[in-house]
Amino acid sequence: MSSNLPSTLFHCLVFISIILLYLYSSLLSPPSSKPPPPPPPSLATDKKVSSNSTPCNLFKGKWILQNPNSQRPLYDETCPFHRNAWNCFKNQRAHMGIINARQWVPEQCVMNRIDPERFLGLMRNKNIGFIGDSLNENYIVSFLCVLRTADDGARKWKTKRAWRGGYFPKYNVTVAYHRAVLLARYRWQPKQSEDGDQDGLKGIYRVDVDIPAVEWTNVTDFYDVLVFNTGHWWGYDKFPKEKPLVFYREGKPINPPLEMSDGFKVVLENMVSYIQKEVPSKTLKFWRLQSPRHFYGGEWNRNGSCLLDKPLEEDQLDLWFDPSNNGVNKEARQLNRVIQEALQGTDIEVLDLTHLSEFRADAHPAVWLGKKDAVAIWGQDCMHWCLPGVPDTWVDILSERIRNRLETR
Repeated sequence: MSSNLPSTLFHCLVFISIILLYLYSSLLSPPSSKPPPPPPPSLATDKKVSSNSTPCNLFKGKWILQNPNSQRPLYDETCPFHRNAWNCFKNQRAHMGIINARQWVPEQCVMNRIDPERFLGLMRNKNIGFIGDSLNENYIVSFLCVLRTADDGARKWKTKRAWRGGYFPKYNVTVAYHRAVLLARYRWQPKQSEDGDQDGLKGIYRVDVDIPAVEWTNVTDFYDVLVFNTGHWWGYDKFPKEKPLVFYREGKPINPPLEMSDGFKVVLENMVSYIQKEVPSKTLKFWRLQSPRHFYGGEWNRNGSCLLDKPLEEDQLDLWFDPSNNGVNKEARQLNRVIQEALQGTDIEVLDLTHLSEFRADAHPAVWLGKKDAVAIWGQDCMHWCLPGVPDTWVDILSERIRNRLETR
């Protein structure tokens, strides 16, 4: 019995030594390369992410009032690219400090303000074109004034049929606007004297649904980025019954004649088809949805007003803009539905700036138009935007989408 005790003790000591060596070696071994498990879904989805790293919905969010001293515009009334009627600082529009102190904050990400120097560096030797109506002109004026802060040598540029534009020599970048309010070619044809009196008809505006306006058809290969829009001229206030739109295809009148809403749809289908076929595939293509109007009490030519000093609330938007309410501002959502349908299946990215802009009834030039008799002649401007103002946020969004598209190619 006693002779087996040392042997048993020896084996116990050996076993304990092996255990201690194993534990010691495991402490010295490198950490596993296996990644940690992902966070619970609730943590992953609730955490806000920077728009610099992760694509997100920049169009859904809310306006937050910041300190006016910290949330200042990037430019002022001295920008040489200003259009007088939208230069609200120069025209002494009330509440401009508060108008520009409101910051658009997307729900699920942090959207940074454009860095003009960095953006122009990214766009070096490239060009950006805007094509459409005066709301795209409103857009580009903001863009030009923002970008000029990074290049004091910027100068006006109006070649290649551009209506307005700027050249930034430090970066060899051109940003320009081509006015084509219907996108399709249209021209005035006065009534022939032998036609007689036809219910007060003075003539027609002939619209060739299958022919793009000459202002932009031959310049698309010059641009690396294109931003299209149309919509604000598609109304009977622009083309009343005595001067109607008449739609042609292949040089002949379309029969039966199209109502304006049907003509809009046919023009869109043809213009989108042309863009898909003729604009180089490497070109980044965007389509800006409608910019909402904020006329209260009547149309622009019927004493409509927008003398409001704060944005609309979320629960007011449908009252103003839902087509079922038949208000004076209903056309934006109506046209958007047709536009989005026409763009389905294309590589044209939608800039849905409508919703975020619907809130900002407080940010139009209204009566501050820079000319003494402008309101008496044209009425209040509750369609275009003060600059600086809401279009600066549009610029932030577009620059972010361009950056993301270029860096992920």
